[in-house]
Amino acid sequence: MRPQASSRDRWPRPFCLCTILTLAAALPVLAQIPTPDSGAAPKPEPSFAPAEPIAQATLQTATVPASVEPLLSFRPSDVRFSLADLTGLLRDRRHEGWVLAAYPDPKTGRPLIGAGFSLDLPERRHPQTDPLNPHAFVEPSSAQLWQAAGLDPALLDRVLHQFDDHLAAWRTAHRYRRKIWSLDPQITDDQAAALLRISAIQAIVNARAWCRDFDQLTGPQQMAVSQLVYQMGVNLGEFSTFLSLMNNEPVRASALAEPDSSPSTQTVSVDVDHWRTVQQSLMQSQWAHLYRVRATAVIAMLDPRYLDDPAASEARIAAVLRPARQHRHRAILRTASFHRRSSRTLARKNSAIHAKRKA
Repeated sequence: MRPQASSRDRWPRPFCLCTILTLAAALPVLAQIPTPDSGAAPKPEPSFAPAEPIAQATLQTATVPASVEPLLSFRPSDVRFSLADLTGLLRDRRHEGWVLAAYPDPKTGRPLIGAGFSLDLPERRHPQTDPLNPHAFVEPSSAQLWQAAGLDPALLDRVLHQFDDHLAAWRTAHRYRRKIWSLDPQITDDQAAALLRISAIQAIVNARAWCRDFDQLTGPQQMAVSQLVYQMGVNLGEFSTFLSLMNNEPVRASALAEPDSSPSTQTVSVDVDHWRTVQQSLMQSQWAHLYRVRATAVIAMLDPRYLDDPAASEARIAAVLRPARQHRHRAILRTASFHRRSSRTLARKNSAIHAKRKA
């Protein structure tokens, strides 16, 4: 019988000696590998960090164009309101809506997605015509904004291709819009939120270019101007009276106190009167009457007393701002009167024919 090996002799000595020699030779190499506590320089962060969580592959392949660098350098502390509050308002269905598939614009028929993000706008040149305003306008293309939001450019191509296929199948934008809520999502909620955030930042940057005293406005006033830019874009230039009051007659926008017997009574009164005039310049526009609910909320924010009582500020605007005049009833009356006249004329003709027959 073979004698049982002791615990000391279970492993062959040559194997142990080779293992020790191998580990000893590897120690200098292992010592050169940095550890979390070795004090090695951390890996540099990517120069572009999107606003919302995006796939890691997109982060590695995204190349941000220079035209959107002012948007990427934006900091939430640059404004006096919460960027999250602005995007929350724009996401509300009472304002822009929220659709995760491409759908046609009701006026132009061009493709939109998310909270009204335009999918096929080209890069536009928008020069600054105010010599006293050092801020430039930023008007990148839809593809550049899409990329700045951290989304894959190939996804944009697929979305536009599917939009063209649906439009060709349904022939008209009206039929297309009737099927919006039956479309399969083409982007996720996070991706739509990223598109909305970069679009809101663009509106803020351009609002500063439209209004030279933007940094002196109150938080609600900054948000109101930013919403106007988001909704109208370059068309805001048509509101010449509003822009003239904002730029050529600058006043102290932070006057929140009510007029009293203090020495600053006249200054506060002038501020309130000035902003009431600014509000009236917007209330007289066609935009305010066509989009009354949205316009009421935006115009009310221009009130320097808005923070004291937002509901009261909106009530003051709603009491004056009336809905757009509807011509449907007038058309019905015209049609009805036309038929009445036609029936009377027909009756007279019939009576004349009947009289001739009697004769």
